[in-house]
Amino acid sequence: MDSQNNNAPGWGNSQKNTPSGANADSNNVVMSVLAYIGPLVAVSYFVAKDNPFVKFHIKQGLVLFVIEVAVWFVGTMLWQLWMLFNLINLATLILAIIGIINVTQGKEKELPIVGGYSHYFRI
Repeated sequence: MDSQNNNAPGWGNSQKNTPSGANADSNNVVMSVLAYIGPLVAVSYFVAKDNPFVKFHIKQGLVLFVIEVAVWFVGTMLWQLWMLFNLINLATLILAIIGIINVTQGKEKELPIVGGYSHYFRI
């Protein structure tokens, strides 16, 4: 009378969805998720920057954090455009959620639109 479907996505072995060679234990998943939460990217950097899976997501999170800081800085000077800046902040929130979903699925997938800029960060 087992009602759980152990073959469904998200159940069972978490190693199934991870790319080969990536160490996706719970610590690295947590560090990768932290990389998408604004300034907490620094925690991920100092704790697990040697892991290639975490490093990929640190770079993606840094792109989002730079966008957030730039929007905050420009927004303090051009407060008349607050509606535009709120839309940009909403877009970065959505991209962070996409990044976190990619982490939980064990994917190293670039974020739409801004993901290509992560190559400029040399970690």
